[in-house]
Amino acid sequence: MRLALVALGLPLLVAAGSAQQSSAPQSAASQAAHHAAVDARGARVMGFDQQRTVHHFRLYEDGGTIDVAVKDPANQDDRDAIRQHLPHIARLFADGRFDAPMLVHATEVPGTPELARLKAAVSYVYVETPGGARVDIVTTHPEALAAVHRFLAFQIADHRTGDATTVARRR
Repeated sequence: MRLALVALGLPLLVAAGSAQQSSAPQSAASQAAHHAAVDARGARVMGFDQQRTVHHFRLYEDGGTIDVAVKDPANQDDRDAIRQHLPHIARLFADGRFDAPMLVHATEVPGTPELARLKAAVSYVYVETPGGARVDIVTTHPEALAAVHRFLAFQIADHRTGDATTVARRR
């Protein structure tokens, strides 16, 4: 099983990187403009300041996690906004609706067509954390699992989180 998961890692890296690349490399100014636009759309769609919060996306053997928290524990407004947004996201995703990521990233996010089609095979569980909240994504369906990993790898790249794109064991 471990070899199969590691083998999935290479396409994930390629898929995540290709989401931001065209036939010519983007200039630093173009990349900065892209990321500023993602942050601006993210603030509108998610309802909290992207610069005052931190996103983490983790890939696990059984799915993954979307984790969002405030950078400053005193920032209760953004923490509360995270806690309003993520349960809504968990419900939408469970219904096979991935409009929010499309609106944030201004593109169809990799993995979302499969996740919509295979919605019955994936669970999305909202969990409140001290600094915000997370959505645990769990599946045993091989095609859905690959789609979850593509989805999260894209998020890591486009939100510039620096999170690992390798699959780990859930703790």
